[in-house]
Amino acid sequence: MMVKTSVWKWYGLAILVIALDQISKHWVSATFTYGQPWVITDFFNFTLLHNKGAAFSFLSDAGGWQRWFFGLIAGVVSVVLVVWMARVETAQRWMLVALALVLGGAIGNLYDRVVLGYVVDFIVVHYQHHYWPAFNIADSAICVGAGMLIVDSFRSPKKDELSVQSNDKQI
Repeated sequence: MMVKTSVWKWYGLAILVIALDQISKHWVSATFTYGQPWVITDFFNFTLLHNKGAAFSFLSDAGGWQRWFFGLIAGVVSVVLVVWMARVETAQRWMLVALALVLGGAIGNLYDRVVLGYVVDFIVVHYQHHYWPAFNIADSAICVGAGMLIVDSFRSPKKDELSVQSNDKQI
């Protein structure tokens, strides 16, 4: 498969996400005591936590098999995203940014899962005693990228739909 020269800058964005994610996780792991919050505002803090499961600690107590299962899923998704990005038209910048964010986030968390056996989470948002599950920069990138893909699915007409509509008008 020949990769377009222009797609490399989007791969670069994914690498930037990975770097920011890993640097922040390393800093938090080296600086904070596990489970002890560093209060930033009355609704936001940093707290070093380890997530052995998937999103929202799903299957975190499953006995260890989930580490490799979720790692395999993230690996497959990452390969699919790399290929998808290589095939997207250069003019579709919105989609390329979205895919790069998801790719960078997936690889950032994949690294943690394979090397550490858990994902380092540290960003905690809450209202009074109602806490959102802790997350990290990789999770944020994945969510923003996925949101962008959802928006893109509503805003860009599909080529097949346009050709069907133009064929209907000719009849």
